[in-house]
Amino acid sequence: MAKYIIRGGKKLEGKIEAESAKNAVLPLLAAACLTDEEVIIKNCPPILDVVSMVNILKELGVKVRYEGKNLIVDASSMHSYSIPYSLSKELRSSVFMLGALISRFKSAEASYPGGCDIGLRPIDLHLAGLKQMGVRVGEFGGEIVCKADKLTGGDIYFDFPSVGATENIMLAAVLAEGRTVIHNAAKEPEVEDLQQFINSMGGKVSGAGSSVITVDGVKRLHGTEYKPIFDRIEAGTYLVAAAATGGNIEISNCNPEKISALLHKLCENTCKITLNNDIIYLKSGSVRKSFNIETLPYPGFPTDMQAQMVALAAVSNGISVIRENIFETRFRHVRELNRMGANIVVKDRVAIVSGVKELSGAKVTAHDLRGGAALIVAGLNARGVTVIDDIRHVERGYYKPEEKFRMLGADFEKL
Repeated sequence: MAKYIIRGGKKLEGKIEAESAKNAVLPLLAAACLTDEEVIIKNCPPILDVVSMVNILKELGVKVRYEGKNLIVDASSMHSYSIPYSLSKELRSSVFMLGALISRFKSAEASYPGGCDIGLRPIDLHLAGLKQMGVRVGEFGGEIVCKADKLTGGDIYFDFPSVGATENIMLAAVLAEGRTVIHNAAKEPEVEDLQQFINSMGGKVSGAGSSVITVDGVKRLHGTEYKPIFDRIEAGTYLVAAAATGGNIEISNCNPEKISALLHKLCENTCKITLNNDIIYLKSGSVRKSFNIETLPYPGFPTDMQAQMVALAAVSNGISVIRENIFETRFRHVRELNRMGANIVVKDRVAIVSGVKELSGAKVTAHDLRGGAALIVAGLNARGVTVIDDIRHVERGYYKPEEKFRMLGADFEKL
């Protein structure tokens, strides 16, 4: 199996460009199935999660091809509404296809979705919302079977502002009869991006970015050409890595407003942040200071940056307290970081991190996507050689990180 080999201790210096957001592209691919006209998704890196979603679409009869880094989607020959277990088990975001398939075929069949093992992540909110739109839902031996005579709009209330459930109901509602109003909707930038994408296809969605989203059903959607939002988690990971190594970097193709919670914490860590349109400049402080974090739904601190910040806290002066409120088993990276000389104690959903001067290289394993990113941050700081196994998790969400980190001066290779 492939692995990363990092010889740490070098400051990151230089310029890179942020990719399009994985968490935006996946629901856009599902939405592209709602028209028989060609859809072009621009600047779409072929990371493993995108490849998995493309494989699902192809299995359903959708024609998908790459032209450079642009994805061309043609769903005119789409013929199936059943997602095989062999594909859905690889990708959590396969659940987005429920809303799209119900919208297109009034039927959908899928297994419970897979992805990173970071907690239960039930899809009851997705199914409850679909039921309120007239969908009959059956669950048989791990299989979800959805059917509807027609989809009708209505008022849908979420107990928790789930990103996936919000996007799934948007996909189901766009071609439904009447108006659908989603209350306590997720406010994440990727939800706003899905709204803009659907509207570019002729949909009528408003309110994304707030807690109430309104979808007025339309008869049909048309093709579009669209560039997704930047990947705020990828950009954030490189910023944190620069801070951990005492470096100075510049990242373009960003919207700094969308990662303001992270930028604020990096400033607490004594980094100097300068913004210029779509460019973020980071200059590390001479001394890294501790900080406290509590993960929350957007616009709070993102759970997808928690692991990377634990790695930064591990080499920052003082004691940092990091509370994980979103997923119940998202500290699997802590054991690996402690193998590298970190001093971290976890109690329930709280990590107490006592900073050390530097970490030491070790052989470690990436247990999930963001935990793997945290090990990269740690390895870049560490004295000696760090070997990271099971990097398929990292490649689910990062496009050629070995090349980007080398561009920034790291001694980083994929073996």
